[in-house]
This record gives sequence, structure tokens and C-alpha cells, in this order.
Amino acid sequence: MRPLRLTPLMCTCAIMLVMAAHPARADAIDGHWCFPDGKRMSIQGSSIVTPDGTPTQGNYARHFFTYVVPPAGQCAGNTISMALVNEDTMHLRVGTVSDVPVQVWHRCGSPTS
Repeated sequence: MRPLRLTPLMCTCAIMLVMAAHPARADAIDGHWCFPDGKRMSIQGSSIVTPDGTPTQGNYARHFFTYVVPPAGQCAGNTISMALVNEDTMHLRVGTVSDVPVQVWHRCGSPTS
């Protein structure tokens, strides 16, 4: 009996099967975000749960998100702008003035109770 020899096509198929078993994360701003001081927020389409824990709606684009802070939140009435930098990093700016410092947020796991 001859040993099985793998052809280049068989190797390519095997690699593709292994890669398919690990789902890729989409390059989108949707997801759970953490700030180093412990604040968290969650974005899903045009819905957001703000760092204050308030659910609200905003303006969603695949790599950008803006919303106006609800009346009960800190910085009420301010516009928050977020831009996806890469798959795991997002820049957030409070207000519309371009010289306001940018906050750097990172993806985090789903909230646990």
C-alpha cells in the first residue's frame, strides 16, 4: 500500500478549512469598547449603550459613530464622535472642536454579570 501524498491543492484546501473554523471579526465599529479608566460602551448598528449605561440612538457608519449625550448623562448635550482606527482601536472625541484631546478606546469582551 502506497502512503498518501498531499498535493498542493489538498494542502490549500486543508488550510482554508482551518481558517474557516475561526470566525473573522468584521472591520466595523460595532461591538464592546473599554477605556483604561474602566468605562465601557457597546455599539450595535445605530444603537449604543453609553459609558453612563444609558441606551440611546446615534448616527452609524461602518467605521464612524456619533451621538448626542442624553440629558441624564455626563456631558449632556455634547456630541460624541468616534472613529475606528483599526479592528481593536477606536478614537473618541467629546464635542465638535478639533483641538479637544482624543480618547483611545479598545475592544473588550462582552459584559459579564
